[in-house]
Amino acid sequence: MALDAFDRALIAATQGGLPLVARPYEAVGAMLSVPGEQVRERLAQMLEGGLVRRIGAVPNHYRLGYTANGMSVWDVDDAQVSKLGARVAQLPGVSHCYRRPRHLPDWPYNLFAMLHGTSREAVAEQAEEIARLLGNACRSHDILYSTAILKKTGLRLKD
Repeated sequence: MALDAFDRALIAATQGGLPLVARPYEAVGAMLSVPGEQVRERLAQMLEGGLVRRIGAVPNHYRLGYTANGMSVWDVDDAQVSKLGARVAQLPGVSHCYRRPRHLPDWPYNLFAMLHGTSREAVAEQAEEIARLLGNACRSHDILYSTAILKKTGLRLKD
């Protein structure tokens, strides 16, 4: 997808995130001297064209008090992992959940679910809930706790 001057200005205006206001597209439009509808339409085209993968909120869990964050990893029966993974993804403490290939013999896990809690004990309780949901389809699991905050960024232009 070729970028024109407006696209570059739009990306530059939004690469740090949309403004936290009631009408963010209108606010970006005001910065670019265009209507908010033009901002919405062009971002939709960028989504459709694959230049932008998604537009969504990225909360800072630490600032919200969720200081124990752990990627729970699960060795789930391949015949059931898709169905059960969809159920895990609906649980309240799970921010994202996905299936990945196993890397045997050292890494048997094929289901990943990011858990957030105010303590490691809270995260462990969530993992216990997932273990109950998975039942006998789960052979083993673990929790890999975050040790650093990674900066999440969206589309960026090179200077």
